[in-house]
Amino acid sequence: MTKLLEVDNLRISARKEDGSLLPIVKGVSFSVAPGEVVALIGESGSGKTTIALSALGYTKPGMVFAGGEVRLDGRDIISMPAEEKRQLRGQRVAYVAQSAAAAFNPALTIGEQVTESALIHGHLNQQGADQRAEMLYRAMDLPDPEWLGRRYPHQVSGGQLQRLMAAMALCGKPELLLLDEPTTALDVTTQIEVLKAFKSVIKQEGSAAIYVTHDLSVVAQIADYIVVLYSGEILEHGTAEQVINRPGQDYTRRLMDAVRPPPAAGQGDKLSEEHECDLPALELINITAGYGKRKEGMPAVLVLHDVNVTIKKGHTVGVIGESGCGKSTMARVMSGLLPASRGDVLLNGKSLQPHLKHRSREQLQKVQFVFQMADTALNPRQRIDRILGRPIEFYLGLNGDEKRKRIGELLHMVDLPQEFAGRYPEELSGGQKQRVNLARALAALPEVVLCDEVISALDTIVGANIIELLKQLRQQTGVSFVFISHDLSTVASFADEIIVLYAGQVVEQGGTDQVLSPPYHPYTRMLIASVPEMRVGWLEEAIETQEAKAGMDREVKLTETGCPFFDRCPLSIPGVCDLEIPPVRNLDDGHTIKCHRSEEEFKQ
Repeated sequence: MTKLLEVDNLRISARKEDGSLLPIVKGVSFSVAPGEVVALIGESGSGKTTIALSALGYTKPGMVFAGGEVRLDGRDIISMPAEEKRQLRGQRVAYVAQSAAAAFNPALTIGEQVTESALIHGHLNQQGADQRAEMLYRAMDLPDPEWLGRRYPHQVSGGQLQRLMAAMALCGKPELLLLDEPTTALDVTTQIEVLKAFKSVIKQEGSAAIYVTHDLSVVAQIADYIVVLYSGEILEHGTAEQVINRPGQDYTRRLMDAVRPPPAAGQGDKLSEEHECDLPALELINITAGYGKRKEGMPAVLVLHDVNVTIKKGHTVGVIGESGCGKSTMARVMSGLLPASRGDVLLNGKSLQPHLKHRSREQLQKVQFVFQMADTALNPRQRIDRILGRPIEFYLGLNGDEKRKRIGELLHMVDLPQEFAGRYPEELSGGQKQRVNLARALAALPEVVLCDEVISALDTIVGANIIELLKQLRQQTGVSFVFISHDLSTVASFADEIIVLYAGQVVEQGGTDQVLSPPYHPYTRMLIASVPEMRVGWLEEAIETQEAKAGMDREVKLTETGCPFFDRCPLSIPGVCDLEIPPVRNLDDGHTIKCHRSEEEFKQ
């Protein structure tokens, strides 16, 4: 088969302060044919994105091409004149970034942005571009394709926005797509939809694709070939079936061993009773919260409704649910970033002020937040030692050598080199920035840490190491964790209890083994069935299941009557579920399910 893209002995180096070059990519060679998907996998810092961006003739600031060629249809992209590269980008080679929310301009309609590249390059006129965009909306199973282009980015879900970013890249009919972690930040049900859409459109269009990811479960569903990278070098290269089922390198096996099995009962670790306490570390009682205000004191947009949560000392509560279910809002209420409209937040049995500005320094110290997006959580103008040093000074009163020693301990704790203390956030990879984000929260010696998708941007090995670190910290210090995640496999291995949120309501909660064993709430069953397995062909099987068909491409909608899951539920009862609020059924030992169906019916 004729190769569209040939990467031949590619070498990329970073220029150090003294002018010398530090090798980053070290003689990488592979090729991509039309209709093929080649996946680049490896840990953070292995060179995946750097290699992919070379297909645009682009390197990040501070890096230079040191040798080799990247040929598109036989022409070396690296040596092309600047004007030819400009014409190539977006027209023949298109890039799909990790964060769709950051890629779209909130002030422009979706249609304007999807068609922009095709119009700029003169590939299509406005009418042709609009028709092409509508065709792509249909191919990607997006709702209301005739009217979707008139909406603004904030008017669609995260999964839909991710697919729209792919439509934007495909509108100009590029020959090569660069997909850089396009499903990493998505919940499991949305991930299935996006993977299905990507795979379908790539085959229909005959485009080639380079898929950058650290998620081997995703790779198994979409890739034809896999390139395993380590420290800028290729360790293994073969078909997806060969690499997944018969890996030839110890490092590849390490990557695969770090992939957690599908969520099931019995995967978590056992807790010692050393830190047990009569009073919960943190408690939410009848919390109702949202955004905006109405005259009667209730939020204009209701997100959480009558939520009750108990976090025991030294325990981890996993909070799962799709985007828009209220997971992050719940953590913001706990931290005081978002005052609840109704209900109480208790810390060690004592009521906390709703807003953090009214809480004492000691109370602020005891509840720390690790935000999902490290890029926006870390000040780009401050070095890492300043970022970590500020909470050490503020909460612990340490300065000078004591502060520097503590910064070193924190960097070691999150598996970062000591010399990172003198770097700025822009000099770190996404995974490294997230570890700094975690270290900053731990610097205060908190009692409760709110972790909002803290490993979503991390590769499998580093993510597994972070979870092991959190387990050790919990055993050593008794710190409690609220672990918000769309990764059910991680929650199953780390959490002691699980809360399943849907449309701002707790639809199921209980011990981890209870929630992950039948009987399930229908929504919990759908989430579990949507977790990718590390085997070729799983995606095609999964999208044919009853749960996937019921749940795909449906938005989370808050309703004032009936069960909010009604229009997605394969077990719904018309005339009951859509009209009556479901009762809370108490099963064994604190396990509750909010549903009209009986326990016997759940097991069917």
